[in-house]
Amino acid sequence: MNSPLSPRAAVGLFLIVVLAWGVNWSVTKQLVQFLPPLWTAAIRSWIALVGLAAILGVSNNLVIPERRDVPVILSVALLHMTLFSTLVAAGLRFLPASKGIVLGYTTPLWVALAAPLLGKDTLTAPKLAGALLGLIGLAVILNPTSIDWTNVNVLLGAGMVILAAICWAANIIYIREHRWNASPLQLLIWQVLVATVVLSVMAMIVDGLPHVEWSWRLALLFLYSGLIGTALAYWAMSMVNKSISALTTSLGTTGTPIVGIASAAILLGEPIDISLAIAAALIVAGIGVATLVDRPLRAQAAARG
Repeated sequence: MNSPLSPRAAVGLFLIVVLAWGVNWSVTKQLVQFLPPLWTAAIRSWIALVGLAAILGVSNNLVIPERRDVPVILSVALLHMTLFSTLVAAGLRFLPASKGIVLGYTTPLWVALAAPLLGKDTLTAPKLAGALLGLIGLAVILNPTSIDWTNVNVLLGAGMVILAAICWAANIIYIREHRWNASPLQLLIWQVLVATVVLSVMAMIVDGLPHVEWSWRLALLFLYSGLIGTALAYWAMSMVNKSISALTTSLGTTGTPIVGIASAAILLGEPIDISLAIAAALIVAGIGVATLVDRPLRAQAAARG
């Protein structure tokens, strides 16, 4: 379980991740109709915690983290698993899932723009071009014909999802600089544990005990989101990262918004309007340009010394 996967197995797992994350936006959109965002994220996190404990226990990846790994545990738990998850859930109360996922996956664009400003990277021409393409896509999806600017809740929802993407970007920038002691897979359950505790405490403080009318539909939605969209997807992504290149995973994850748009159309009946299609194409293209074109140029520069 700890050795790298075969190329075929890695690609298969990666496809599962893209599908699981893409569909999970439509599932989350449905969950926040039953529960407040904090409780939605907290209950999903509890289910994921149980699922990951089982997966990592079987694969002998349960370890006690050392002090040097505590900062990265807190970074992932708070910025990604807590803030990103809660802001997305809150934003999806007011936004269609299809528009939400396109806004949420602007994360690589914020990384490309912020990392050089923080001295963590160099802003190359391909990265700048990719970021500009993505920002144009962002403007397309936020134009008044696509987003109702007279509806304060809709604007608030869009703002929360964009803020969620920025939180995820901050986490990615920090992770790049972290010197790992335990592997990301071994630290995963501790990250989920911290996020679960924080989300549960916040939900109790903000919303009190949840009043839920449980049904088979609600239970299945939570099981999908917790086990498939979170536990299985996080574990699979950790396995994939050991087996295929970062370039391949970076480009491959751009398929997630496409899956999300398609699943929202199928599961929720959300229309795919022209602005949504153009915005998604521009953002995916921008991420592709920034990632695919920039790598060979940096490799050539390194070869020249």
